[in-house]
Amino acid sequence: MHQQPLAAADQLILGLDPGLGTMGFGCILAGSTGLKPVDYGVISTSSQQSMPERLQTLHDDLDQLLRQLRPQQVGLEKLFFYKMGNTIAVAQARGVILLVLAQHQLLPIEFTPAQVKQSLTGYGRADKHAVQTAVARELNLPSLPRPDDAADALAIALTVWHHRATHGPEGHRPIS
Repeated sequence: MHQQPLAAADQLILGLDPGLGTMGFGCILAGSTGLKPVDYGVISTSSQQSMPERLQTLHDDLDQLLRQLRPQQVGLEKLFFYKMGNTIAVAQARGVILLVLAQHQLLPIEFTPAQVKQSLTGYGRADKHAVQTAVARELNLPSLPRPDDAADALAIALTVWHHRATHGPEGHRPIS
């Protein structure tokens, strides 16, 4: 995890891949020396817990993560209708994510999965392996990032960086 003070041009960017059972997170440092991974992984909840308990776990763990990492920018995957029937659960998890981000005065930039794929591979219908390969290449990782939800979150963080490079730092503003 990043411990040194940030230079003025450095930005910590957090990507979040929402989910109720598993929420991926990936934080990158974008600065004068290029892009570097800072931390990535998942926040998990147990299916044995009640819905309110699971949402509380997501809230508490994400709050702690934001306090540790202190990102300047956050990217979040937009919700679309899943064929697996878990859209409502993911929507509830996203609601908690948006609440915690607002509590930290962070307004996320949201991207569809196709926008993330397009940003990293140049093809909006790229498969998961192609996206993971692009993430590993851009962050100079020795192997593909795992688990998949964390790799997706790193891809979202990289998409924020690409978006910022194209649209400038005004592409994201904290809540005033």
